[in-house]
Amino acid sequence: MTARLNPYLSFDGDARQAMEFYEQVFGGTLSLNTFGESGMPDGEYTDQIMHAMLETPDGFTLMASDTPPGMEYRPGSNFSVSLSGDDAARLRGFWEKLSAGGAVAVPLEKQMWGDVFGMCTDRFGVPWMVNISEPTG
Repeated sequence: MTARLNPYLSFDGDARQAMEFYEQVFGGTLSLNTFGESGMPDGEYTDQIMHAMLETPDGFTLMASDTPPGMEYRPGSNFSVSLSGDDAARLRGFWEKLSAGGAVAVPLEKQMWGDVFGMCTDRFGVPWMVNISEPTG
């Protein structure tokens, strides 16, 4: 995998239920990671979903999370387009073009889970997430 594009949905505390529903609808493999598993101290967010990914037999990939602490949940704008993969040069090029003239919410840099990640809104108001993982084998 060099790069892929897919929707990323945000929820207000019910990402687990929503993604389990989509798993029933589309089938496939669902992986769920909580804020607590990712090192966030105990609190109201411990069991909420930091990252979920559903990969279906039809080739669909749907990602989601509960809105992280400190960020506002806004129904109707609770989505982003996610670019992810292991082709760092290509993904950094996409990031540079998408963030130019837009607003960077999270700079593209190494994150606690080990990948390079950033969030921006392009000049047309479309929110983007870019995640660069280490190439596998």
